[in-house]
Amino acid sequence: MSQQGAALQNYNNELVKCIEDLCAKRDELQRQILIEEEDKHKLENEIRLASEKLAKINENLAKKITARTEFDRTISETEAAYMKILESSQTLLNVLKRESHSLRTKVDD
Repeated sequence: MSQQGAALQNYNNELVKCIEDLCAKRDELQRQILIEEEDKHKLENEIRLASEKLAKINENLAKKITARTEFDRTISETEAAYMKILESSQTLLNVLKRESHSLRTKVDD
């Protein structure tokens, strides 16, 4: 019977050691899980911040593109109006020269 008791004690010691090893492995795994969860939360926060920054940049970019389009339209309209003024000035100059020439010929006659 003492052999059986010794064997039982041996099995018990091995069983306790296996349970302790499993607990140690579980504790290490839990520690790794906590570290990775913390990393995950940090990354999620960084993504949130980056997304907010991207949204703000997109909003500002859209406003600036709209403003640039307005500048382009105003410049185009102004250039067109200026060309009309130049054409009118040229026409006025031609009329004035013609009238001046006509008046000189009448005076010289």
